[in-house]
Amino acid sequence: MDEAAAVRRLVNGDSGGLEFLVQQYQLQAARAAVLIVRDRALAQDLVQSAFVHAFERIHSFDVRRPFGPWFLKIVVNSALKASARRAREVHDPTHAEAAVDPGPGPERAWEQAETADEIWAALGELTAPQRAAVVQRYYLGLTEAEMAADLDCPPTTIKSRLHAARERLRSVLRPAAHDLETTL
Repeated sequence: MDEAAAVRRLVNGDSGGLEFLVQQYQLQAARAAVLIVRDRALAQDLVQSAFVHAFERIHSFDVRRPFGPWFLKIVVNSALKASARRAREVHDPTHAEAAVDPGPGPERAWEQAETADEIWAALGELTAPQRAAVVQRYYLGLTEAEMAADLDCPPTTIKSRLHAARERLRSVLRPAAHDLETTL
């Protein structure tokens, strides 16, 4: 089965197409969500809810377009809303670890984990909309125009978020890179 066939099955009321779409998009969606909300359990809940939402709203989907961007837009919007809700709540922050694929050896795995921790910490310095912009642009590969259309905002808003995020990431990550250079 391919994506188009899975979507057709859903449109025709057959939930069997959902399994294929879950296999195709669950990992990417979960990684995007955890990068925005910074909580694995919440990210998994958001992705599950997004699949239910997609199933319930499949009739509003344009079957001539790819499913992935439409679905990932649901995930990103849900993650942004959840981040906004959490920001309004008084809570004890928890550190959700970034997903890291194991490397070929222990030394490489250690370097990847250290880099992932630095990036994770740097992403934590961004606002939720800035994190979402970074995830959409650099992880999901959306263009600025696609992001603006998805979020129903002017392209200048997207450019501003990306610019602010890149500047903040530079200022946070530059000292770490400098420390690395001095230890070598």
